Amino acid sequence: MRIFVAGASGVLGVRLVPLLVAAGHEVAGMTRSPGKAGAIAAAGAEPVVCDAFDAVGLAAAVAAYGPDLVMHQLTDLPDDPDRLPEGRVANARIRREGTTNLLAAARAAGAARFVAQSVAWEMSGESLAAKEFLEEAVLAANGVVLRYGQFYGPGTYHPTPPAPPYIGVEEAAARTLDALDLASGIYEVTTR
Repeated sequence: MRIFVAGASGVLGVRLVPLLVAAGHEVAGMTRSPGKAGAIAAAGAEPVVCDAFDAVGLAAAVAAYGPDLVMHQLTDLPDDPDRLPEGRVANARIRREGTTNLLAAARAAGAARFVAQSVAWEMSGESLAAKEFLEEAVLAANGVVLRYGQFYGPGTYHPTPPAPPYIGVEEAAARTLDALDLASGIYEVTTR
């Protein structure tokens, strides 16, 4: 398949893109950071530098690639876990606006499949509303929602398993590869 991965330079994306390429898929990896394009190319994917909040630019980028499947691995979380409370507002925005723009771009490009990242743990307030928005929008487009547990392992907030639900980030990437052909619905991707 031709797969467009939005969020290719994120904590899951950097692990997932090489797996997709190794499995024989043609992959475009999107990042908003020009400095991360080289790592995407080194992983065997076509780098695409674009911001998910630029609806016109995103639609053009997805259409130019012509994917069979668009994968939404976008988050907007700080690297420093101490800044996580203030980062929740930005992450809620990416779940709302980023999802809306990416779904519209996938639809306009004629992508047959859409897979999106969500979370398996309890949330509240705007974070919960944004999660529900993402999931409802993806399901309305006959897409697949993957509810991941909290990631642990190198490059994540948790070096060892946190409170459940959780999943090792390497295992999460491998299980995402296995989810490409799932029927539309919500699926939990957790170890515990």
